[in-house]
Amino acid sequence: MTGRDGTGLIAQLRNPPGGRDARVMLAALFVDRSGSGVWGAAAVLYFAFVAHLDARQIGLLLGTAATAGIAGSPLAGRLAARYPLRPLLIGCHLLRAAALCLILSCDRFAALLPMVAVTALGDRGARTLEMIFATRVAGSRRSTYQALSRTASNAGYAVGAAVAAASIALGTRDAYRALVLVDVLSFLVATVLVRRAREPQVEPRGATPDGPAAAAGREQAAPGPWRNGRYLRFVLLDIVMSLDDSVLNVGLPLWLATRTSAPHALVPAFLVINTVLVVVLQLRVSARAEGPRRAVRAVFGYGVLLAACCVAIAVSTRGGPVTASIALTAAAVLVTMAELMRSVSSWELAVSLAPPHSQASYLGVAGMSQSVQKSVGPLVLTGAVMVAGPPGWLLLGGAVAVLSVVQGRGCERFLDDLRTPTAQASPTAPTVLEPDAGRGARGSGRIGRRASGQPLPGRGPANSRNVSS
Repeated sequence: MTGRDGTGLIAQLRNPPGGRDARVMLAALFVDRSGSGVWGAAAVLYFAFVAHLDARQIGLLLGTAATAGIAGSPLAGRLAARYPLRPLLIGCHLLRAAALCLILSCDRFAALLPMVAVTALGDRGARTLEMIFATRVAGSRRSTYQALSRTASNAGYAVGAAVAAASIALGTRDAYRALVLVDVLSFLVATVLVRRAREPQVEPRGATPDGPAAAAGREQAAPGPWRNGRYLRFVLLDIVMSLDDSVLNVGLPLWLATRTSAPHALVPAFLVINTVLVVVLQLRVSARAEGPRRAVRAVFGYGVLLAACCVAIAVSTRGGPVTASIALTAAAVLVTMAELMRSVSSWELAVSLAPPHSQASYLGVAGMSQSVQKSVGPLVLTGAVMVAGPPGWLLLGGAVAVLSVVQGRGCERFLDDLRTPTAQASPTAPTVLEPDAGRGARGSGRIGRRASGQPLPGRGPANSRNVSS
């Protein structure tokens, strides 16, 4: 398990991009995800056996939670653009802890509904704030930090699921209540850890390679995220580029159980394969997809891998249990590789395409793609793709492959346009004079452009914003 420069995973976790504060935040993230793993594994059973809700009520409860989570990302981004990050993240942890404590005291559907919605709102808000924190502390090495955060997250989910499995085996009401308290405790511990981290510094306005004037011009010209049509198009297509989550957690298990002769015991193996591959390969994939240009290539790779996964699922209905098991295991590997590509490209491009001094609000909007996918993705798979059978999977794979090309080409053009200096396009831009290199400051000045029309070092499009890989 090596990262960039051949550094091992353990060494990277001990000294991540961002130093001590990043290390503390990764520890908080691991604790948070451990609690989330406990609750995620036990929530449905808790509502069924402790709150005595029927299947329809549980479905409505979880659907409402997913819908409420959509608002968490843009709300957190908007707040992070105006207020310090640490208090907001602490507030999300405490909000979820309080909501879960109230869930323990509720046994009616009407009372549980707002509490579950608040929990989901705080959860998505916390994830967006963690992403903004990473962007600020890790800088240009944010891809490496993203790889480490995903490794910590997957390890946390695995620990939480193991704790939940041990308690669920008891099958008592007190055991389920204890799991909720474990999740509450995880949020409180995460709060203590976040308090130990320092507030990440925001880059001062004007601190860009092409100077304060150009930075101010870009900032003035940059619209808000809801008025930036090109960025919203990126976010919309990113919903499709996140379907691997629903394919792994919904599509594969249901297809195995209802349409193939593969043994049901293979379902847990899908998550084991996913967890192991993410831990082993995330740093390597991130090192090869670092920077916006490489992230665009990862988008193309995502389309190919998810299309291949869909083909494997479609052919799993041919043959007996062995053929189905091999095909679905291959699909699990392919969808995990697609997830690795998406985890790097989605975040890197969301940051790179956002105006430098409006990243918090833009990343809040970008975070909606995951929330929307979690709400819509399972419905698309169960209501359309799986109903159509193998042709449905082939159609889905082809559609994702085509849209990955559309997304990649659109991001390439977006990045190219960001390299064009605003001052060059503005007729009122001030003329910048360069002293003659041979005479120092003496003599007549030269306009900051050679006679051939090529920009002088430090003043051309390539220096207006660092968007190359």
